[in-house]
Amino acid sequence: MPDMTPRSLDMTLPLPLARAALGPVFRIMLNHRLPFTVQRALMNWGAPAQRGPRGVHVERVRLGGRPAERVTVGPVSDAATVLYLHGGGYTVGSPATHRALAAFLARETGCAVQVLDYRLAPEHPFPAALEDAEAAFLELVSLGYRPERIAVAGDSAGGGLSLALAERLRDRHAMIPAALGLIAPWGDPNEVPARDRDLVINRPWSRACAAAYLGTGDGSDTGYAPLLGDLHGLPPTYVQADVDELLHDQCVRLVAGLRAAGVPTEFTETEGLWHVSQLQAGLVGPAARITVELGEFLRRALRPAQSRSIG
Repeated sequence: MPDMTPRSLDMTLPLPLARAALGPVFRIMLNHRLPFTVQRALMNWGAPAQRGPRGVHVERVRLGGRPAERVTVGPVSDAATVLYLHGGGYTVGSPATHRALAAFLARETGCAVQVLDYRLAPEHPFPAALEDAEAAFLELVSLGYRPERIAVAGDSAGGGLSLALAERLRDRHAMIPAALGLIAPWGDPNEVPARDRDLVINRPWSRACAAAYLGTGDGSDTGYAPLLGDLHGLPPTYVQADVDELLHDQCVRLVAGLRAAGVPTEFTETEGLWHVSQLQAGLVGPAARITVELGEFLRRALRPAQSRSIG
């Protein structure tokens, strides 16, 4: 197993220091009073601070008519891949903000990780992001990847989008991905958080994002709120959430629903981390460890496909 701990990057931050440093950053960036365009610029500007592993190769490609990044670390399998859908409340985030996380997953799985630059709200409300994700998956199939050799992963809104995509692929195309890797998935944007904020997310910002994404749509549409949808027949699923984050209760309900539907489900509940701490895997030891855990889950799901490698 490759060493994906921060020690391999010669830099690690104590957990209390990381929390103290990140809290003010998120309060500034994810502020509902700032235009989404400004939030996007701030996130992209700060993205290089999220260090990835050595040997990252990024190739700009297109999937389903949208820009994407194909991220690899060393030799990769040509028989399996990961489609990664980034988080950001459907309004912010990009392949650049999630490049380091994608690189760690590429290193652990031995596969290319395809990070889709799907359309964002409010310029492109629901179902634009879901349509883009669907088109990207179908193009990967057209390129020769078998559906059961494509894992779908995502964080926060991207986790909810991953779940919605799996439900749509099952219902419209009779396709089931190899696995779902969900980091604190936002499965029901209709739900108002009980608390005002956690370290990363605050209630006013999340409500602004939910409204921007819904637009004039129907909040009961399971494409928008896949937690309300039928969970039967979905692929093996990994879910991670920290016990102190606003989406923890949603994740608990999702896991219960998946297990009741007979879906093989792994659930990791951390304490002392924060929403999508995997983005700081290159800086914080506990965040690196749960990133490895997700990567191992995806690798196991994709292992039968990894018969030969290309550089």
